[in-house]
Amino acid sequence: MTECQRKTVRAGEAVAPPVEEIDGVGHVRALEPVRQVLRAGGSTTQAGFNAESARSGRPKAHPPVLFQDGDEHKAKRKAIARYFAPATVDRRYRELMEELADRLVAEILQEGRASLSDVTMTYSVEVAAQVVGLTESDLDGMTRRLNAFFAMPPAAPDASAGRFGRLVAALKAVRSIPTVMAFDRSDVRPAIAARRVEPRDDVISHLISQDYTDEEILVECITYAAAGMITTREFISMATWHLLEQPSLRDAYLAAEQPERYDILDEILRLEPVVGHLYRRTTEPLTLTCDDSSYAVPAGAVLDLYIRAANADESAVGPQPLTVCPGRETAAGLRPEAMSFGDGNHMCPGNAIATQESDIFLTRLLRPPLRLDGAPRIEWDELIKGYAVRDLVLVIADEEPPSSS
Repeated sequence: MTECQRKTVRAGEAVAPPVEEIDGVGHVRALEPVRQVLRAGGSTTQAGFNAESARSGRPKAHPPVLFQDGDEHKAKRKAIARYFAPATVDRRYRELMEELADRLVAEILQEGRASLSDVTMTYSVEVAAQVVGLTESDLDGMTRRLNAFFAMPPAAPDASAGRFGRLVAALKAVRSIPTVMAFDRSDVRPAIAARRVEPRDDVISHLISQDYTDEEILVECITYAAAGMITTREFISMATWHLLEQPSLRDAYLAAEQPERYDILDEILRLEPVVGHLYRRTTEPLTLTCDDSSYAVPAGAVLDLYIRAANADESAVGPQPLTVCPGRETAAGLRPEAMSFGDGNHMCPGNAIATQESDIFLTRLLRPPLRLDGAPRIEWDELIKGYAVRDLVLVIADEEPPSSS
């Protein structure tokens, strides 16, 4: 099997110290100290995704779960965990995912050509809409509105370029941004109104029961769109790219049972984490250890956690860390996708639904004779150093190689 190399290589990425301070920011690159920070619990707070400026701009509002810390965050995570539990995901959403995937792949084959990012956005929006409760509007229209929102330029000077920077800019002036207002008016408010009359088993109904305002529910819906819909779309595109370029890996994936397929997807995600950096601020002194060295971090320090570098830490994930190697032996207690879903209190609650969603779509997409039409390209989100796969176009492959005559 030809080795699959990491595709999201950035200029300037190089081997660097596992922990170092640069201009007052702690840069943490090795897997073990990254994991120590993420598991530090009450010793750190969320400092990524412009969380601090969002909290200061709306101090009396319920912050979205992504921005919360401490007991408030634990209670919120416990309350929403049932919507994302693996057994719940399989029972409630498998049939929906299968029907959607069958329909979308059939449309690709009928057209003979498709931009995968458009298809996977439709797929991820329809699945997430069911979990969140955005079910009272036209899903095609909601997909267009969310695409417009995530395509718009930064709306405020302090919102760094990128999807999550745009999210925070929207949180600061949520009523003044036309794309957000359209999403609110057409998708969020109808869902809220329906659930005030008849609550259901979804996130919006839970937020209503917790006395969230309509604006706070809108903010949560935008957060779930950014954290769930967009990241899943990018991973499905990246996994498709790897699997179509490596026929032997694709064949192994399609021939495998679900646990082995998940291993392959986890390994691709380890190699290509959608979110490249996470950020924390310490609330008390913290000591990080790596190999035989220790690093003292003072209270109030910002820590930049290099997820891409941690996932490629050979001491934790084994030899050839920049290649796809399903089933590789890793450090004790390390999940196969390493830090790609985070860890500790803020570990992504949607990891089970994202993996199942991706697997169901890919098992259908990869069986027909499809191929890449040209080379995809990578764009970068500068706020979190995350990637976006662009120009990944699928066409029906020739059944026979073209004649040389």
